[in-house]
Amino acid sequence: MHAWMPLRSKVELAIFLLTLTCLPRGYGQETKPPSELPSLRERAELGDARAQFNLGVMYDNGSGVSQDNAEAARWYLKAAEQGYAPAQFNLGLMYDEGQRGLAQDYLEARRWYLKAADQGDAFAEVNLGHMYDEGHGVAKDYAEAFRWYNTAAEQGNPDAQYNLGIGYHNGIGMAKNYAQAVGWFLKAAMQGYARAQYNLGVMYEKGQGVASDYPEALRWYRQAAEQGDADAQLNLGVLLCYQGHGVTRDYAQAAGWLLKAAEQGYPDAQYNLGLMYREGQGVARDYVRAHMWSSLAALRASSDLDENAVSLRENAVYLRDLVAAKMSPSEIAQAQQLARAWKPRPSGSH
Repeated sequence: MHAWMPLRSKVELAIFLLTLTCLPRGYGQETKPPSELPSLRERAELGDARAQFNLGVMYDNGSGVSQDNAEAARWYLKAAEQGYAPAQFNLGLMYDEGQRGLAQDYLEARRWYLKAADQGDAFAEVNLGHMYDEGHGVAKDYAEAFRWYNTAAEQGNPDAQYNLGIGYHNGIGMAKNYAQAVGWFLKAAMQGYARAQYNLGVMYEKGQGVASDYPEALRWYRQAAEQGDADAQLNLGVLLCYQGHGVTRDYAQAAGWLLKAAEQGYPDAQYNLGLMYREGQGVARDYVRAHMWSSLAALRASSDLDENAVSLRENAVYLRDLVAAKMSPSEIAQAQQLARAWKPRPSGSH
């Protein structure tokens, strides 16, 4: 007879606000073959703002020219001073980051973001929101942050939509409103935004702002999990272990998703995978693997002192000891060697 041990899930919202929007580093650029570089440079020298911007992007990315942050900034500035919004955004981003040839200067970053935002640039609006969120160059002001996020979200920007969802869920800068949170997460999720998809899964599972609906939670978890979101992989794996509420149990699929999260270093997933190897659910029973994964879960959970982490560590140690009682010394040594050699794999590295 053995002790029954429950699966552990991490059914909680991804509560972190978005950091800087950096993706449009070269947004608006027309791809230019090297043969067109002299023509582009000539137009830029004659004052063509779009050409100046594109030349700046080429120096920024090292595309067709040697990468040169100073030259990128010089050409962005020329285009920005003519009112070209993408150049104003990229120049603001360089000052904001302070890592690409310009000393960090939040006041300058904000000045250029404001110029781009005045022209309706959603990327600049998101980063202005972030500056008010963090108090970078301005007094921290959540209401002002979410005013900027709302402006960008109304233009369809998924980063802003996600952040609005967080604000409404947690009551940051606005009154808490789960229904509004669901609405904004849905808008971002429909654009393929993995964190929003995960959060929708949580809200459908918990019944926050919507009726509890496990199949719908499963659907959104799966979409985020397929993009490599480890929280979603964990919750999807756990949900697939249960029967009922419209969900059909599938241990094999569950083990596959838990493995993906476990390989990214998630201790809850490592613990659950250890359980499945111990029981032979969805995988062949393998005490060596059960010992390895439970050991890793205990080790990684020990770095966190919150109540859930302490509980996880205790469960993982208990599971490891239960398994060890059924193993030979050589099998234990093999499991310990596997645990020592293990390294986390970033999402998408398979």
